[in-house]
Amino acid sequence: MKLRFILLTLLLAAATASAQRHVKLNLTRTIEIANDSSLQAFRNQNLYMSGYWEYISYRAGRLPSLSMNLTPASYNRYIAKVYNYDENKDEYRAQQMYSASAGLNISQNFDPLGGTFYLETNLNYLRNFGTSKSTQFTTIPVRIGYSQSLIGFNQFKWDRRIEPVKYEKAKKQFLYNMEEVSENAVTYFFTLALAQAEHRLAIDNLASCDTLYTIGERRFKIAAISQADLLTLKLDKVNAANTVENTRIALKRAMFTLATYLGMEKDTEIEVDLPGIPSAKDISADLALMYAKQNNPTLLSHKQSILEAQRDVRRTKVEQRINATLNASIGYNQVAEKLGLAYSHPLRQDLVSLSISIPLIDWGVRKGKLNMAKNNLSVLEITARQEEISLEEEIIMTVNDFNIQQGLIASAIEALDLAETAYSQTKQRFIIGKVDLNTLTLSLNRQQDANKNYVSALQNYWLSYYKLRKLTLFDFETNMELSSKFDIMNRVR
Repeated sequence: MKLRFILLTLLLAAATASAQRHVKLNLTRTIEIANDSSLQAFRNQNLYMSGYWEYISYRAGRLPSLSMNLTPASYNRYIAKVYNYDENKDEYRAQQMYSASAGLNISQNFDPLGGTFYLETNLNYLRNFGTSKSTQFTTIPVRIGYSQSLIGFNQFKWDRRIEPVKYEKAKKQFLYNMEEVSENAVTYFFTLALAQAEHRLAIDNLASCDTLYTIGERRFKIAAISQADLLTLKLDKVNAANTVENTRIALKRAMFTLATYLGMEKDTEIEVDLPGIPSAKDISADLALMYAKQNNPTLLSHKQSILEAQRDVRRTKVEQRINATLNASIGYNQVAEKLGLAYSHPLRQDLVSLSISIPLIDWGVRKGKLNMAKNNLSVLEITARQEEISLEEEIIMTVNDFNIQQGLIASAIEALDLAETAYSQTKQRFIIGKVDLNTLTLSLNRQQDANKNYVSALQNYWLSYYKLRKLTLFDFETNMELSSKFDIMNRVR
């Protein structure tokens, strides 16, 4: 009884494993799995998160920052020169000093001008040992100030222009890469679909050749066909059997490739279900061009590069001129031998400083840097324009291909119906001796070509469609930008 139970358990486990290794996929499900589980999808996700956290860090840098500075203990033993009033002379004496300090600082960048507001409080403690002993507390209960480069380079202003573009590029590069995953999934799906169709055709052809050879043997016995025709039928049967094996190998290879890409077990048996006839879509080249210029990450990358080059030109120009920095603050301070007294009756503390830097002679270094920055900007602007022209050409060609493929699918379906009907009738006529072997073979080849052409037409249609989605980042089914769908999904999460 126990042995029977173990055997039953093993059989159930084997049946479950076998069921798990057999998967039936349609095109939509294949794309979903690829975008969720493929290694390329994981890589794209990590690349996007890197750009995302860079943008979050930038946003956080625009908020007030609070910091604490501590020096819990500082001990110093040294020899110092001091004046002896009793003997009216200088002399060296051993000294010891212990000090500690603590401070809080709040700062806020002011992007329009490029300056920084700050608010701070400090406490310092000093204890002298040796011949002169003393204890002191110095405090700054509060001080508020502002530091500003008067005619310098405003990094904050340029960051406000560049960082949002960098994040938008990272987001749309992620969407572009995911559409590329979809495009690859379509390719692997239809490669398997074509291999699957060829294998089924080969099996059907083998069965047909076997039947025809059997009929041929009977007809040869009554001298209805020649021995050459009979040998040809036998040769067709042998070739059909070889074709079955070859297509089976190609089917396994295509199945393995798709399973690996989707992150499935390598021995997974995948059966694909071809999509039906797609509904007609009227995609305007002008509309596709508009969304491509808005969303294509390559153009956004060039926009970022141009902004950064413009920033470098501006910074290089500013560095050629006089630079002046203003620092102003107002607050209170006090010193006392006891901590409580150091916070009593604080005294006014004002600070205004102006520092000026004037470039005099640099032997043309700054001028060279400026010319380099300007030339770099010009190169980037020309490159961006060339990329835009190339993208326009690719969009127009892809839209034309897509529209043509819609018509080719209808033609492929019609050709397939005609080829199957013609082969069926020719086969029946061959059985009754109305047509010769060459006519039957030609009809069979047409039927097989029609099947392959139909799968190829579907593949070209969906490849063109997902290529358009990739180039424009626009969903033509829902008439919605992919970035808008992405933002909605992330808000929901």
